[in-house]
Amino acid sequence: MAPTLQQLRYLIAVADFRSITAAATSVYVAQPALSRAIQSLERDLGVELLSRRGRGVDLTPEGARVVRLARTVLGAVEAIEDIGAAHGHRPRSTLRVVTTPTLSLDLGTALLPAFAERHPDIDVQLLQHNSREALSQCLADGLADLGLVDLPIGGELASYHLQEREVVLISPAGSGLPDPLPFRRLDGLPMILPTPGTGRRTELEAMFGRLSVRPLPTLEVDERLAWVTGVTGGHGSLIWYRDMALRAFGHGVEVRSFTPPLLRPVGIVHPRHQLSRAAHTFITHALHNAPVREPAR
Repeated sequence: MAPTLQQLRYLIAVADFRSITAAATSVYVAQPALSRAIQSLERDLGVELLSRRGRGVDLTPEGARVVRLARTVLGAVEAIEDIGAAHGHRPRSTLRVVTTPTLSLDLGTALLPAFAERHPDIDVQLLQHNSREALSQCLADGLADLGLVDLPIGGELASYHLQEREVVLISPAGSGLPDPLPFRRLDGLPMILPTPGTGRRTELEAMFGRLSVRPLPTLEVDERLAWVTGVTGGHGSLIWYRDMALRAFGHGVEVRSFTPPLLRPVGIVHPRHQLSRAAHTFITHALHNAPVREPAR
């Protein structure tokens, strides 16, 4: 028997929440009914899709493959529905996406134009917050539906991995540092850092602790423009994404990879509750259209 769309939606919910109980809550169905639907799907396919562990579940290799195909199938169904929307048979909806100023460039130049062209019935409102803490609170308060942020992020948020971005060292011209740069060379290096107590600064301090290095803070600020002027003014080096550095600085600075390369995952996050059709549609689009970023060679 062929899987039903409902079974596929239930399986995707389990994959997102890694919990039968949370998945059932997210799709507004009783837990026993969802469990029976998944078990029926396993019997029809003749494979085990889930591996139970205590109160949670993991996907088996077969389950992960079925989930990937299920997302494609549901995406195709929504695309077919869009044909009707193009002829005025679907009301317009609004999707609120919150991100940081850095990552908003990805939405503005890559994801949003293509999404808007394919889904003209969905209006996307782009919100920005300077910190990941404020972004998380925005989602928790229901002021946004989805967030685009570098992972991992705290809080009870479901996440979808989109891409890996290379994190590099941006230095004033003539710094004389090796390329690629061993992490040990960060010790005592004059650096521009986020202000103490912020989430970004805490993450960097944790990384420096793991590497047993202690850079020398010469400028502590959270404004992106101040980062740019600080580096170009010779105040110190900055740790940032490679593509952002190339956009913001051009050729007036030195950009170096770390050795080994330092990569940071970026993904979409949302509160653990049932998503709107617009949110599901955007996630599917992003998963299939996010550019692949690799470290420079």
